[in-house]
Amino acid sequence: MRTFIRSSALPPKTMIGSAVGLAVASMAVPAHAQQDVTRLDTVLVKESREQGYKAGESASNKYVKPLLDTPQTVTVVPKEVMEEQQALSLRQVLSNVSGITFDAGEGGGGSGDKINIRGFSANANMQIDGLRDSSQNNRTDTFNIEQVEVLKGPNSVFGGAGTTGGAINQVSKAPKQRDFAEIGASVGTDNYRRVTLDANTMLDVGVNSAARINLMAHENDVPGRNDIDRQRFGIAPSVTIGLSEQTRATLSYFHQQDDNLPDYGLPARDGKVVPGVDRESYFGWRNLDEEKIQSDAVTLKLEHELSDTARIENQTRYSRVDRDTTVSASHISRFKRKEEPAGSGEFEVDKGNFLPDGQYLPAGPQAYRRDAQTDMWINQTGLAVEFDTGALKHDMLVGAEISRETYDLTSSNYNLGQGTSAYPENGYSLANPPGVWTGPVTVTPRGGKEAELDTRALYVFDTVTLHSQWDLSLGLRHDWISGETTDKDSGETTSTSDQMFSGRAGIVFKPADNGRVYLAYGTSFNPSAEALATSGGLPRGNGAENLKPEKNETWELGTKWELMNGRLGLDGALFRVDKTNARETNADDELELAGEQRVQGMELGLTGVLTDEWKVFANYTLLDSETLKSVAKPQEGGRSAEGNPLGNTPRNSANLWTTYELMPGVELGYGARYVGSRYVASDVDAKIDSYWVHNAMASYQVTDAFSLQLNVNNLFDEDYVERVRGRPGLDDRSSAVELGDGRSAVLSANYRF
Repeated sequence: MRTFIRSSALPPKTMIGSAVGLAVASMAVPAHAQQDVTRLDTVLVKESREQGYKAGESASNKYVKPLLDTPQTVTVVPKEVMEEQQALSLRQVLSNVSGITFDAGEGGGGSGDKINIRGFSANANMQIDGLRDSSQNNRTDTFNIEQVEVLKGPNSVFGGAGTTGGAINQVSKAPKQRDFAEIGASVGTDNYRRVTLDANTMLDVGVNSAARINLMAHENDVPGRNDIDRQRFGIAPSVTIGLSEQTRATLSYFHQQDDNLPDYGLPARDGKVVPGVDRESYFGWRNLDEEKIQSDAVTLKLEHELSDTARIENQTRYSRVDRDTTVSASHISRFKRKEEPAGSGEFEVDKGNFLPDGQYLPAGPQAYRRDAQTDMWINQTGLAVEFDTGALKHDMLVGAEISRETYDLTSSNYNLGQGTSAYPENGYSLANPPGVWTGPVTVTPRGGKEAELDTRALYVFDTVTLHSQWDLSLGLRHDWISGETTDKDSGETTSTSDQMFSGRAGIVFKPADNGRVYLAYGTSFNPSAEALATSGGLPRGNGAENLKPEKNETWELGTKWELMNGRLGLDGALFRVDKTNARETNADDELELAGEQRVQGMELGLTGVLTDEWKVFANYTLLDSETLKSVAKPQEGGRSAEGNPLGNTPRNSANLWTTYELMPGVELGYGARYVGSRYVASDVDAKIDSYWVHNAMASYQVTDAFSLQLNVNNLFDEDYVERVRGRPGLDDRSSAVELGDGRSAVLSANYRF
C-alpha cells in the first residue's frame, strides 16, 4: 500500500525563517544555511535526472495501483518537462499530449479553456488534486502545479458526469520534507517579464510538519500578435501539520489575478484566415475590450492511517472565480449595412450589396460584457483498505463526493454599430482594422442568469489479485445530479435532474515483472446539466432539459512495459469510443437523442531515459472518427454529418520533447508537435491545414545553485491554426480562428538556496 506520510531520506536541515518570511524579507538567508541547503538540492536534482520524465503513480487516490498496473492510457506531464519548456498555461502543457485539440472561446460559455480528448469535449472534466474544477476559465499559469495527468477514455467512474474522451487532473505543489528555496527571473521577446519564488521550510511543530509558498508575477505580449498583452499575479501558500505519526492535515490557499486584452483571433472562411488579413491585426477594440479574472480557492486535506492496511482521506474545497470580460468577436461581414428604420436601433446588412474589395464591417457581438461569478463547495472522502478473501488479495477504495456549484452572470453591451454609433458606410480596411473605438457608446443591460448545480456520488474501486500474473480491476459509481437556472429578466426557472451508474472493468496480465497486457471496458454519461456551471444554461425547448443523459462506452486493449531498470516506459493501446445517443437539433429545431458517433484508434507512448544523458517524452495518436448516425440540421451550405469525421479531430497527431546532456551542466532540448488536417465541423467540407511546430532549449548549470536557460519557441515562425470554431463562415458573418503563438525567445535564471 502507498503510504501518504513519507519520511525524508536525509536528516532535515534548518533554514532560517519561514517561507512567508523569505518572501517578505527578500529571501535573506545566512551563508551557512545556504551552503547546507545547496548540498541537499544537488542530490535531489540527481535523483530527478535518474528518474527522467517517467511517473510511477497517479497523484489521485482513486488509482490504488501504480500506473504500470492500471488498465488505462494515462499520460503524465511532469514538472521537469514544464520547466524545461517554460510551459506556463494549461494549454501549453497539454500541447505535449497527442490526441488533444482546442476549440476557440465563443458561445454561451464565453471564452476559456475548451479542450477535446479523443474527439470529445472535456470542458467540464477538469480536476485539481482529484476534485472537479469545472468553471469556465483561462488556466493561464502553472506556477503552483507539480504535474498534469491526462486520463484517457470514458472516466465517469473516476470523475463523474462527462469524461467521454477523458479527464484532466492538475496536481498542486504541496509542502515537502526538506528545506529549499528557488527564485526565478525571466526576460524575453514580446515584452516578456516574469519572477517566481518557490520556498519550503520544515516546521518545529507536530510530526514532519512543513510550509511552502509559491509566488508569481508575469507580463508579456502574445508572440505574433500586435500588442495583445497578458498580466497576472499569483500566490499559493500551504502548510502541512503532522498531528501524529498517523494523522496529518494540509491547508492550502490559491489566489491569482489576471488582467488581459482578450483575443478572439482573426476572421476566417473555411478554416483559413480571410485573404488580406495580417496575422498581427486586432479585430477588437483595445479601449473597450478587457478580461479581468480573479481566482481563489481554499482546500483542507485530512489524512489518517487507520492501520498498516487501511487509510482514510478527506478533502474539502471552496473556490470562487470572478470573470469580468468585455469581448468583441472577430467575425466580419462583406456586405454594406441597410438603412436603419427610424427608431429601430437595429443593425442589418444588405445582402448582395457588397462593400468595396478589402473592406469589412464587424459582425457578431461587439464590446459584449459578461460579468460572471462561479462558486463551488466540494467534499470528497475515500477509505482505502487491503484485505484477503481466501486466496484473493484486494486493494479497495470506497468513497463519496458531494458538491454545490453556483453561477451568476450579468450581461450588457455597448451597442456599437447601432444608431448614432453606426459604422462607416464603406466599413473598415481588412489590412488595417482600427482597433480603437472613437464613437459614442451606450451601455445596455442584456439580462443574465443564475444557476445552481448539486452533485452527490458514491463509488467503489477494487483491484483483485487473482494470481501472481493476473489482476482484475473493477469500478462502480452512482451519481445524483440536479440543477436549475433562472433568467434574470423573465424570472423563468428551468430545472433538471438525473441519476446514473458508471462502470469500469479491466483484466491485467503480467507476462513479466516489467510488462503488462490489459483489456478494459468503461462507460460514461453526459447529463443535460453537464455545462450548467460553465454557461448557466440548460438545453431549451421541447422538454430538452429533461432528456436522458448521453451514453458512452469504450473498449481498450493495451500493453505497458518498463525498461532501463524502470526508468523508461513504453506503452501502446487500441481503443474504441462510442457515443450511442448524442444530442442533436433536428430540422424542426428540436433537440433529441438521435446521434451516434465513434472514435477508434491507437495510442503510443515513450517516456523516460534512453541513456544517462538522454531523456525523451514522446507520444502518437491515431483517431479514426465518424458520425455513424445524425438527424442534425446541416449548417447553411453544409451537408449531412452522417459518414463524416468529427469536427476538430485530426487523424494523426504526435509530440516529442527530448533533452541531451552534452557535458556536465550543459543540456540541449528539442521539441516537435504535429497535428494533422481536420474538418472544421462534421457537417461541412472545410478543413484546417496540418502543421508542424518546432521548439528548442539550452541550459547551463553555472554553479550548484545558479542556472541559466534559453527557450526558443516556434523556431520557424509557423503560421498555424491552433483553436477552431465549428463553423465555416459566410459572407454576412465569417467564422474566426485563433492562431498559435509566433516565434519567441525567453532567457531564464534560477537560483537555489
